Amino acid sequence: MNEAWTDVKIAVRRLRRAPGFAVTVVATLTIAIAANLAVFGVFRAMVAGPLGMAGGDSLVMVVQKPAGYVSQSYPDYQDLKTRNSVFSDMLAYRIGEAGARTEGTARKSWDYEVSGNYFDMLGVQPEVGRFFHAADEHGPNSAPYLVLSDAFWHSRFGGDPHVVGKTVELDKYPFTIIGVAPATFHGTELLIWPDFWYPMVNAPEVNGYSYLDRRFNHTLSVLGRLKPGVTRQRALENLNAIAAQLAKQYPQTNDRMGVRLVEPGMFGDQLSGPGRSFLMGLLLLAVLALAAACVNLASIFAARAADRGRELAVRIAIGSSRWRVLRQVLAEAAVLSVAGGGVGLLAATGLLHWLSAWQPISEFPVHMTVDADPRVFAAALLLAAASCVLPALLTARQIWKTDALQAMKSTTQPVMRRLTLRDGLLGVQVALCALLVTCALVGLRGMQRSLHAPIGFEPQGAMLAQMEMKMSGYSDESALPVEKKMLEAAAEIPGVTAVGSIDEEPLNGGGSMTPVYRAGTTDFRTSNSVAVPKYFIVTPGYLQAARLRLVAGRNITWADDHGHPAVVLINETMARKIFGSAPGSVGQHFAMPGPTDYEVVGVVEDGKYDSLTEDAKAAMFWPLAQNPENEITLVVRSPRATAEIASAVGTMLEKIDPTLPVTIESWPEAMELALFPARAATVALGVLGILAGLLAATGIFGMASYTVVRRLRELGIRVALGAQRRQVLRAAVGRTVVLLGAGSVAGLALGILGSRVLASVVYQATVYDPVVLFGAMASMVAIGAAAAMVPARRAVRVDPAALLREE
Repeated sequence: MNEAWTDVKIAVRRLRRAPGFAVTVVATLTIAIAANLAVFGVFRAMVAGPLGMAGGDSLVMVVQKPAGYVSQSYPDYQDLKTRNSVFSDMLAYRIGEAGARTEGTARKSWDYEVSGNYFDMLGVQPEVGRFFHAADEHGPNSAPYLVLSDAFWHSRFGGDPHVVGKTVELDKYPFTIIGVAPATFHGTELLIWPDFWYPMVNAPEVNGYSYLDRRFNHTLSVLGRLKPGVTRQRALENLNAIAAQLAKQYPQTNDRMGVRLVEPGMFGDQLSGPGRSFLMGLLLLAVLALAAACVNLASIFAARAADRGRELAVRIAIGSSRWRVLRQVLAEAAVLSVAGGGVGLLAATGLLHWLSAWQPISEFPVHMTVDADPRVFAAALLLAAASCVLPALLTARQIWKTDALQAMKSTTQPVMRRLTLRDGLLGVQVALCALLVTCALVGLRGMQRSLHAPIGFEPQGAMLAQMEMKMSGYSDESALPVEKKMLEAAAEIPGVTAVGSIDEEPLNGGGSMTPVYRAGTTDFRTSNSVAVPKYFIVTPGYLQAARLRLVAGRNITWADDHGHPAVVLINETMARKIFGSAPGSVGQHFAMPGPTDYEVVGVVEDGKYDSLTEDAKAAMFWPLAQNPENEITLVVRSPRATAEIASAVGTMLEKIDPTLPVTIESWPEAMELALFPARAATVALGVLGILAGLLAATGIFGMASYTVVRRLRELGIRVALGAQRRQVLRAAVGRTVVLLGAGSVAGLALGILGSRVLASVVYQATVYDPVVLFGAMASMVAIGAAAAMVPARRAVRVDPAALLREE
């Protein structure tokens, strides 16, 4: 132990004399470990058991068989719950919005509408008061109880321990607070943290409509807890047998039902496709960055060992054992690994805390708990040790083969002309770094494209005023005249060029889907539908305000009300899918469940409705006068400054109804949800790309320095014999340049595979973009030139006379 402590003290002294080497190694370890811990923390939180509650292994989510259909209807939930033999219990929940009025002010809040057994099945215990139970429900509107989240309790009630018994109005309906959930419980979705929970039997009075008796209304998420000993396969067979019974019993709504079981926590299978692929790809890239860091450290240690060749030979010549010399090298590696691992852990801890507190989309309660338990931190320390000690061991072979007499006679040794392991490692490192740089450029390019993508409307220059009028007690019918008054008043604001409204704007989670059928259809089973388009409810001025181009036919008018035939606008994709062409669809009819046929009066251009990376999908737009809706978004277009028009719209709305909660923002600001995946991908890939660039620079520097040191005598002789500067440069860094070129090409080839994974998140991700190709190659050339500059200058400035005198 005394000898080990002495080795450590000597290592610290030596590292203090070589601050550049020490800082480079510690910085490399810090960045690599912090990046990997952050990525692994996100991956673990979102993929590897996201709910993180007791007994979570037995929880499964019951979704419909078609991919992407993750919700169930309330009647189907009740049938599955009562008829199955594989679950000990099943619960249902739905995420919604409500105006929570406390102390005379109403604010938009996010809620969970849940079945009465929700908390009991999950085994959660209240922090204050009690939870509601299935026994509290006695039919519709029978359980006006509220359970607050810990955050809502503190923000709206100051953490009052006597909060139980107080009343909160949800859209003007009184609910009694009966308890507060623990601070660690945020519901059964990973990213959506609610403000409160209430029984779904009371949802009809808050929402203004009831989904409790509508078998076609699929809005609920359903979780089941498997009985002990029951496998998922057995549960799947049992539920599909029940689904087959329901299909026969209710052919109009359940003919395509079917059941799948997926992991809970991310709205069913939303993370089983593109999201999971991207996260796994990002995790792989982070691991590759760590591998590149290890290779980089190996190169740095090799270069340092080359610089210390004579010193090590002197130590051996005066009696030091080779094992003792190796121990000195390993002691330096151990000190560096502790320093790099410690700083990396501190950086990772701060980054994870920031990610946990980050709310990326201001309008939505999106949060993510990202942490790393002590086992992960211990693994990180071991990783730091391995990343530093293993590369240091590569110098063991050099130490064991050192010829003390030869080393003291000359600072250089002959260089082998064949490729060595060190050359291969540098090639691998450059390839990995080129891959990461390429992926970063793909993300940046995709982000640039997404900001200028054709989305079917023009957000620049438009202001949105989002309102849920039910929060002030308006029904769908009573809201219509007030909405008309708002539109007329907004049109009179100086500088406003167009005004319209839509129930929920596209690319912001808006729009619902419904099957449509050919005209004359009487069998409305889903299997008979010809399309399942997104639908929106708009006013006549929406096309002008959104700058949505009318391709054929006419726009809707206020005359299209309940006293006239039902009309609709459809997009080009829906026109082609049902009628074959856009012009040929005008005047045609299609059906929906019920006696009413809809006449197509106009066709609008295609757009993006859910995400920027989606394929073209069908969509239709109904007139507000025929489909009253109390949730609307005013779209006000004006060339005036954003702050000015926002103030004018706010003043106008306050005069019409001062009690109405309104969110006013520019349309580009409201698109945070649509742009979030691309922005997150761009930031993550950009960080990894910068890390890769730093690693490539230090790796190339280490290799070039090592080569120059090893061949310094040879280079001096070449200069003495009259070699030109470019010949000296070719001999000094030629191999490094070749490895840089070969590795960069290999990295670009790997980028082709990486772009396929990125395409699920990054808009039009492709390596074949000339900007990406040129940028990647230019970046690697710039990195290589900057890294090789110092060794190259040392090579061309070699003094043959000094070398010969030394010899």
